[in-house]
Amino acid sequence: MFSILIPTWNNLPYLKLCIDSIRRHSAHEHEILVHVNDGSDGTLEWVREQGIRHTWSKGNVGVCIAVNDIARLASHEWLLYMNDDMYCTPGWDTAFVDALRGLGNTPAYLASTMIEPTDTGNALVTVAHFGTGPADFNEARLLDFAANMDTVDRDGVALQPTLVSRELWLRVGGYSIEFGPGMSSDDDFLIKLWLVGCRVFRSVGASRIYHFGCRTTGRIRRNRGSREFLMKWGISQRDFRHNYLGQTGNPAAGTLPNVPRPGFMSRLKRVLYAFGLYPTEDLEAWEPNLPAQLQHTAALTDRDTSRQ
Repeated sequence: MFSILIPTWNNLPYLKLCIDSIRRHSAHEHEILVHVNDGSDGTLEWVREQGIRHTWSKGNVGVCIAVNDIARLASHEWLLYMNDDMYCTPGWDTAFVDALRGLGNTPAYLASTMIEPTDTGNALVTVAHFGTGPADFNEARLLDFAANMDTVDRDGVALQPTLVSRELWLRVGGYSIEFGPGMSSDDDFLIKLWLVGCRVFRSVGASRIYHFGCRTTGRIRRNRGSREFLMKWGISQRDFRHNYLGQTGNPAAGTLPNVPRPGFMSRLKRVLYAFGLYPTEDLEAWEPNLPAQLQHTAALTDRDTSRQ
């Protein structure tokens, strides 16, 4: 049904729990694909023992390169990008399937209803504490809570996990690596979807995912994603989300420009940011020798050149 793309970085207890929840709580057969960043904590050995198809990098190459790497292995028509610190509750995938059937061939970005243990100020997330990690995770209470939630679909909302068609993913080129290691790469992906005509950005109420919350971002040097986004697109993330993405649930969404137009503050900020070296400065600060972390396996073979 779905090709599930999971990038991970030395987060084995969470990854095991995530994959276990997919296997036990999915109604459909899905393809699980993992990109292992480093893997020296036993992750690389474990995915090999499990027979999970995967890609691997010597160090942490960031979420953008990682998720693009595993996407090339996908064999299904629908790609679902999921973080390794997420837990799927029963019905998560059937809700997506029902939503897709209702959309037909309309380009769409679908996400789940998120449950998190701490209040981060995101009004789109349901706050309910069932543990901050595998050690104190209360599965029974979570499953009971999720089964009794009364949540509806919401348009103009972009959360995770991210479900899009393979066609749409390839059309926009996946995730943009200049946002490595990953801050604001989601919004960059969203605006690329907008440019090719996607106007359905929907959180599916019946697809409920528990997110332990940012198990990786606290260990990296973050790129200044909001500045990179503004320098690349000429519009701030706030303006794009508020004036475009957030309006897709309204009848007037069809009148919005195909190319998002910046307001005065976006233009002013872009002038100020132009004095910095973005995004190349952040890339160098994060990983000065990114190529050394990557594995290159492609090579021309006799089969590639033989005539059928």
